[in-house]
Amino acid sequence: MRKKIDYLHRHTILGYYLIQPIYFLFGLLTKFMPDKNYIKLKFKWHMGYPLNLKNPETLNEKINWLKLHDRTPLHTMCSDKYKVREYVIGKIGNEYLVPLFLETFDPYEIKPENIPETPCIIKANHDSSGGIFVYNKSKVNWIEARKNLKKRLKQSYYWSSREWQYKNIEPRIIVEKLLQDKNGNIPFDYKVHCFNGKVRMVSVDAGRDTDEHHRNWYSQNWTREPYKWSSHKGTKYTDPSDTDIEKPKTFDLMKKLSEKLAQPFCYARVDWYDVDGQLFFGEITFHHDGGYLPIKPEIWDKKLGQLLNIETVEKK
Repeated sequence: MRKKIDYLHRHTILGYYLIQPIYFLFGLLTKFMPDKNYIKLKFKWHMGYPLNLKNPETLNEKINWLKLHDRTPLHTMCSDKYKVREYVIGKIGNEYLVPLFLETFDPYEIKPENIPETPCIIKANHDSSGGIFVYNKSKVNWIEARKNLKKRLKQSYYWSSREWQYKNIEPRIIVEKLLQDKNGNIPFDYKVHCFNGKVRMVSVDAGRDTDEHHRNWYSQNWTREPYKWSSHKGTKYTDPSDTDIEKPKTFDLMKKLSEKLAQPFCYARVDWYDVDGQLFFGEITFHHDGGYLPIKPEIWDKKLGQLLNIETVEKK
């Protein structure tokens, strides 16, 4: 039923106008819910079964348990796409940072004269959505871009996710170099999942922002994993492709750096881009897809959950 409602809302005009007001009202009502109640309700909606917070067993359950109990200022710093740069420099140096062209609190500073000629991406530091891709600044509608950014600066990702680390981030705009390989393509996105400071698995996103967006899963030894943990993108899911992705030459370095960055955390996903053999840090995420997407076959949600030790966390 939930999937049918989601489909009607996303892909039909009538469904959108019938369902959107209900979603809006639901959003208003749930804004006054305590975090625990909100998370339990959202988990049941997406996963189809009640969230067990007293004795979490699956990986998705433990990720949601961590939302409520693993809360430190360092989580907030590392979720801030601007301030995380300071953390990265302190842990592994600045050579892996994407070049930063501009940071500002004022959307009206986003204008052609402040934007470089080289391709770049304009995004907010405090949310989880994408950015504005600028390949040729003469072809950008800057009025619409500023309007979009102004709106995003007023939004708090915390209220829709109840991921505490986003609650106290000071919103700002950052402009970074757009990473492209020698053929002008957006590079693969490598997401290194660390359990208790050690690499457990790696997901690789290929074909992002296209109808051929796939996500392959590999072990720490780069062998195919026997499960999928797919996101909803447009009209399809990011299921694994039939074609294998070649292990990058930077893989060992990627794992080593990820463990350094993930060392203080129970669970952390460290994202990387490999651009023609050069590694660039992407971001650190503490709750992959909010812990609201099923791992299939379902047994693997429990198997992976058994490998994550949450007893190391001092409850908040």
